[in-house]
Amino acid sequence: MKINANLIRPGNILDHNGKQWVVLKIQLIQPGKGGAFIAVDMRDVRTGIKSNERWRTADTVERLQAEERECTYLFGDDESITFMEKESFEQFTVAREMVGEPAAFLQDGMECVVELIEGKPIAVALPDKVIMQVVEADPVVRGQTAASSYKPGKLENGVRVMIPPFIETGTRIVVNTADASYVERAK
Repeated sequence: MKINANLIRPGNILDHNGKQWVVLKIQLIQPGKGGAFIAVDMRDVRTGIKSNERWRTADTVERLQAEERECTYLFGDDESITFMEKESFEQFTVAREMVGEPAAFLQDGMECVVELIEGKPIAVALPDKVIMQVVEADPVVRGQTAASSYKPGKLENGVRVMIPPFIETGTRIVVNTADASYVERAK
């Protein structure tokens, strides 16, 4: 399906130069002179090689439709992650780099959405938010009560996040998996 380049979003699969690419990041660039263009960071589905491409906003690109399947996270190591399809109970392994930094938030039995093209996994989407426990939190500095002040904290999975001053060690919080940011205190 042809779409305008300004409609490209992270996670889209594009057919470009005879190869299939997963869009990792996009940036709209508006120079002072001339028309705006889109800079797209993408990864080849087959080889894993990363590339970047620029298109004018009016250009069209071929977007591929991927099949989405609900899967359950089973286990992982430093290089790979194993999932199980919910319907067929078939297990498959993907490279850890396919999930990227959000892989640190994978928990046993977590429901994820895996995108496939021609039966081959190309992208993994975690839930938007997860509940984690704070295992380290710096003490609050007296007088530092401004609403916008945050302090560093460490989660049970080892990820460091900026948390509000009222969060203490042992508190369970909701974290955004995309950028590892604090959302709210868990209820």
